Amino acid sequence: MNLRLAAGAVALILAGGAAAQTGGLIEPSTALQLTPQQRATIYRAVAGADLRTPPPPNLPLTVGAQIPPVTELYALPDTVTAEAPSAKFYRYTVAQNRVVIVDPTNLKVVDVIRP
Repeated sequence: MNLRLAAGAVALILAGGAAAQTGGLIEPSTALQLTPQQRATIYRAVAGADLRTPPPPNLPLTVGAQIPPVTELYALPDTVTAEAPSAKFYRYTVAQNRVVIVDPTNLKVVDVIRP
């Protein structure tokens, strides 16, 4: 009986430690699944946006690539996240007439939306 109690306590401590390491936040997955309609909505909503800071000229435009930490990322508009709720955890920038969707937790490109 005491062994079970001790094992339960250890499991509880380990679970608490894992939550503390992530700050209790749910991290987005790198597998963002958007329908063609959602992709079109995102492109229309942000492609012409006036960015405060343009991205570096050599920004990688391939899924899985890591972008430079100096790249300023922007939250997707509420109109977009209302239609594509899974996108609310991600950020974007616009480079070479493409909307680059980025996972802000690891700065990896998760989608590139073209016109």
